Amino acid sequence: MAYQTLRQEYLNMPPVTRAYTTACVITTIAVQLELASPFQLYFNPTLILKGQVWRLVTTFLFFGAFGFNFFFNMIFTYKYCKMLEEGSFRNKTADFVMMFLFGATCMIISGFFINLLFLGQAFTIMLVYVWSRRNTFVRMNFFGIFNFQAPYLPWVLLAFSLLLGNAVYVDLLGIAVGHVYYFIEDVFPSQRGGFKILKTPAFMKALFNSNDDPDYMPLPEERPGGFEWGNRPNNNQDE
Repeated sequence: MAYQTLRQEYLNMPPVTRAYTTACVITTIAVQLELASPFQLYFNPTLILKGQVWRLVTTFLFFGAFGFNFFFNMIFTYKYCKMLEEGSFRNKTADFVMMFLFGATCMIISGFFINLLFLGQAFTIMLVYVWSRRNTFVRMNFFGIFNFQAPYLPWVLLAFSLLLGNAVYVDLLGIAVGHVYYFIEDVFPSQRGGFKILKTPAFMKALFNSNDDPDYMPLPEERPGGFEWGNRPNNNQDE
């Protein structure tokens, strides 16, 4: 029974979210079974230029060995990737893939100048940042400690990462890339004289069978406020 429920939940995941989270889990399992080594996966510009181009992908797929950090990051990745794909990117799979490519490209370019080994956590923060800026009025609660509006979520996560002793520049990179994407997609085109900078190629729309609907606006029930432990019902908005 549990297997059927889990299988159904997996099959109901939107395609991009399912593909990315599956790749992350498979990569971690491969490392756990010693079928691959983190030394074969991390971002290394010198080795990439020598032909080990798979590192451009695997650097986004490994979140460390099974443990608290892995599950924490995977929950965030799955939750906010899914909410973006089912919310503001509903019926826009090609545009969602384009956001993935834009974010990954920006981080890879940064990786050539900053000493970064794995970019998965930065990519997750980027997803969280974009979702938070597109859901500005959602109220959240962090582990029952304090309430805040959704746009503060990336900064709360950065502070939490700092408390755990992690390198905060990884989170800052995710926030920076997320903000650039948000600005060129949601802010600049609406400014006087603004225009759409990031355009999804026609071949990608055909490849992913995207049914773009520029007038689509996600309903409130399609934009939940994060984790179940991060949600508060509307009657708590005045707290």
